Amino acid sequence: MSVEETVGQNGAKTVRFVVAALILRGDEVLVCQRRPDQPMALKWEFPGGKIEVGETPEQALARELDEELGIDADIGSHVTHTRHIYRSGGAVDLQFFAVHSFRGEVTNRIFHEVRWVPLRDLTAYDFLAADRDLIKDLAAGKLL
Repeated sequence: MSVEETVGQNGAKTVRFVVAALILRGDEVLVCQRRPDQPMALKWEFPGGKIEVGETPEQALARELDEELGIDADIGSHVTHTRHIYRSGGAVDLQFFAVHSFRGEVTNRIFHEVRWVPLRDLTAYDFLAADRDLIKDLAAGKLL
């Protein structure tokens, strides 16, 4: 699988392959809010990012968590996978992994805000559209 693949005959849109972490602490998960100057400003998401050429999803996620939060994470099991097409026509192929342990202190390096949230309370946050089905399942006690 390539990092990006062409969508449609004209090649105008690509699918971005992305990984995200469900960093767990008891019944809480770490959520991050996008900055006001970013696309989809102030929406909540899970930390992670794009898979670079030559990386496995797990390697990409470990790199992203170091870059975004300054932690050395033990990437756990694959939780779920989704593909979402935004109204703009862009698409994201998103894999979620559990993270039960890490070394270092969580340091907010790029987000507007980061916070620990009880899983049951996730639906109260305005998450990115690609995360919404996952949010419902996590809040209902499914998947983890």
